[in-house]
Amino acid sequence: MRNSSFSSTRDMIFASLGIILNLALGTIVSTFQIPLLFLDTIGTILVAVVLGPFAGALTGGLTNVIQGILTNPRDIPFALVNIAIGIIVGMIAKKTKFDIKTAVITGLILSIVAPLIGTPIAVFMYGGLTGGGTDILFAWLLATGQKIFTAAFIPRVAGNLVDKIGSCILVSSMLRYIPKEYINKKAA
Repeated sequence: MRNSSFSSTRDMIFASLGIILNLALGTIVSTFQIPLLFLDTIGTILVAVVLGPFAGALTGGLTNVIQGILTNPRDIPFALVNIAIGIIVGMIAKKTKFDIKTAVITGLILSIVAPLIGTPIAVFMYGGLTGGGTDILFAWLLATGQKIFTAAFIPRVAGNLVDKIGSCILVSSMLRYIPKEYINKKAA
């Protein structure tokens, strides 16, 4: 891996494509209300693996700022989740090869960390509802007497288990199609 996260125009273009990937896939999944799936961090994960934690965090943060400007400014605080994902994935990819096994383990870590950061934001900004496919489970848990944090957290973990593990596996699979000289040596 190069010393600088953005050592070339190519790196900046790659990070920009990561943002576009996050926005496009996140919008498609949101439009179709697919339960347990978000796909709005694949670009962040890919950039973090290829360019490192700083580039991943910047890609993730900018994704949410742009999405917030385009759709709903109240979504901008969720940038903290995407920034954390970029840092975690980038640090893991710096230490070990980002193969399928590492992708699954990383996805499991993200499945807990992302809801730990995102649930308080969702509760504060939206009362726990975010308009996603997990809102049905949230409403059911709330109706069964669960506290709002628990009712908001459990569906997010369930959704993130599917989404983050799947996203990490997809990125791991994508690495074989990226030229080797462009990828972090350990990620390849």
